Amino acid sequence: MTQAQQNNQNIAALLLEQRRYPPSADFAAQANAGEGFYDQDPDTFWENEGRNRLSWFTPFTTLKQWDPPFAKWYLGGKINACYNCVDRHVENGLGAKVAYHWEGENPADRLTITYADLQQRVVKAANAFKHLGIGKGTHVGIYMGMVPELPVTMLALTRIGAPFTVVFGGFSADSLGGRLNDMQCEHLITQDGAWRRGKPNPLKPIADEAMAMAPSVKSCVVLRRAGNEVAMTDGRDHWWSDLVDGQSDDAAACPCEPMDSEDLLFLMYSSGTTGKPKGVVHTTAGYLCGTATTHHYIFDIKPETVYWCAADIGWITGHSYIVFGPLVNAATSVMYESTPDYPDKDRWWDIIERYKVTVLYCAPTAIRTHMKWGPEYAHKHDLSSLKVLGSVGEPINPEAWVWYRDHIGGGRTPVVDTWWQTENGMILVSPLPGLTTLKPGSATKPFIGVQAAVFDNDGKEIPPGEGAGFMVVKGPWPAMLRGLYNDEARYRDVYWSRFENTYLAGDGARVDEDGDFWLMGRIDDVMNVSGHRLSTIEIESALVDHPEVAEAAVTARSDAITGQAVVAYVILKGGKDGSPEKSAELREHVAKVIGPIAKPANIVFTPELPKTRSGKIMRRLLKDVAENRTLGDTTTLADASVVDEIAQRAKLEADKEG
Repeated sequence: MTQAQQNNQNIAALLLEQRRYPPSADFAAQANAGEGFYDQDPDTFWENEGRNRLSWFTPFTTLKQWDPPFAKWYLGGKINACYNCVDRHVENGLGAKVAYHWEGENPADRLTITYADLQQRVVKAANAFKHLGIGKGTHVGIYMGMVPELPVTMLALTRIGAPFTVVFGGFSADSLGGRLNDMQCEHLITQDGAWRRGKPNPLKPIADEAMAMAPSVKSCVVLRRAGNEVAMTDGRDHWWSDLVDGQSDDAAACPCEPMDSEDLLFLMYSSGTTGKPKGVVHTTAGYLCGTATTHHYIFDIKPETVYWCAADIGWITGHSYIVFGPLVNAATSVMYESTPDYPDKDRWWDIIERYKVTVLYCAPTAIRTHMKWGPEYAHKHDLSSLKVLGSVGEPINPEAWVWYRDHIGGGRTPVVDTWWQTENGMILVSPLPGLTTLKPGSATKPFIGVQAAVFDNDGKEIPPGEGAGFMVVKGPWPAMLRGLYNDEARYRDVYWSRFENTYLAGDGARVDEDGDFWLMGRIDDVMNVSGHRLSTIEIESALVDHPEVAEAAVTARSDAITGQAVVAYVILKGGKDGSPEKSAELREHVAKVIGPIAKPANIVFTPELPKTRSGKIMRRLLKDVAENRTLGDTTTLADASVVDEIAQRAKLEADKEG
């Protein structure tokens, strides 16, 4: 048996002895009716979804064209994203249905937006944008917080055929300016500031710096939200209220622009191994169909569903599963402006109780943060409305999976652990509630038409139960990226060069004996210790399995003897301090779960981990600390001081060890 196989066996033992959860009783009828769902012919399935889930100005004539590595879907069709998300629902009598329950950071700051309201807001914004000269093919940047005007802006631009890029409101001026330049945006939509823990986080000053680097930007629309003072440049800058409020809301006088199925919808910039972000290209029809279809089936969306994706629209999760997917399905969604702990750590659970949320979709990092705070905050609220729980963004460790289901879902809700990426556009691997036997930590089965597999170094598929390798997808899917913006060579090199006609996801994975997928984190999160390849997610899962560990992040540092050594950053439950004895205990716990080779060389106890405002752990900064390097860019961190404190603690630990 190889070390990798032994590691996998040990991890399997960690997963609560392969504890499985049968389908919830609530989904028994769906399970009985859904036999054979996975066995449908993919082309027939996606053709039916394209014709029945979307509304077309001109029906498509050809389902797909696959010229590796380039795909086109629903060829010959004319369509508009805004019409599919808004107008057709109003025309079909759903104008009074709630599209968004929006809640600001201040708990008293609430807004209910029906589909008719949304249409009026979108039409007024579209008319204002046309007044600025924005039209079909005009490139626009968006730099906003989680306010209703953000989806309104996205929909208004799609209404008039203007491609856009949304830049997360936590990014720096350099990051924003670089994206505006790369897309050659002619206009920018932003706001004065965004509320964060009771204080305005200025956005317009950062936008001003970015526009100074982006000469293509001719105008800037500024929404008043936080009330912070901002500079306005005459002739370039316009207040949203001055430009939008007086516009007509007559939808008939502002018709939706017919777009080709493969017209550019938006760019989403994704970080890579180089300093330049990748401009991931998403087009119109395939993206809409893929996101809406997966949203419908994976979250078991019904007319009465109240759905909450607790991500930020600035990321692909928010594009796909806050804006486009739910709105195509005429769903009712919750949208929240601020952090999970403002004004207290039960804010999420208060929101769920108030709106009777039935589906919650969030990141494992958020779940582990709530674990650290304790279940008592959730237990103060009635969460019985919840019927499906979702996980997104990174592999979820089994303890967090079980805690999520037991303390948030009352031990009765299916947990759909979803795997996908910015490039994928839509969920590719996930359980279906009521149809799939659930396993804590496994994303289980590929969605219909997704030819997922695990390859070894030589491009051969690894059979189920025989070890880990590279996560790949063999063939196209509707919402897949259509390339990297103005960089075909990089597109081919990053995703398609290693294995012939096969998409390399950049994640490690294995398939168990039942054919279920277990994602193991990024390939570049694999460490080589004394010739043994170890996954950071495996070691993190082992650490969090310890009853006193709330959260852990693992990276590697260079070691003259072993090549690399494992460094673990650990948060203990209840805010407890670490000790040499506890460090030794945790090292032995990892050795028992995975094997002695995986024992961390160093454990740094810390009260917090460096996270972005969306909740992702910035492991590259932890690697900088481990290697004693100058810290990289910290502008996207929720609290940059966390890294300095960790660095000080790491130095103290190193000094102790001599």
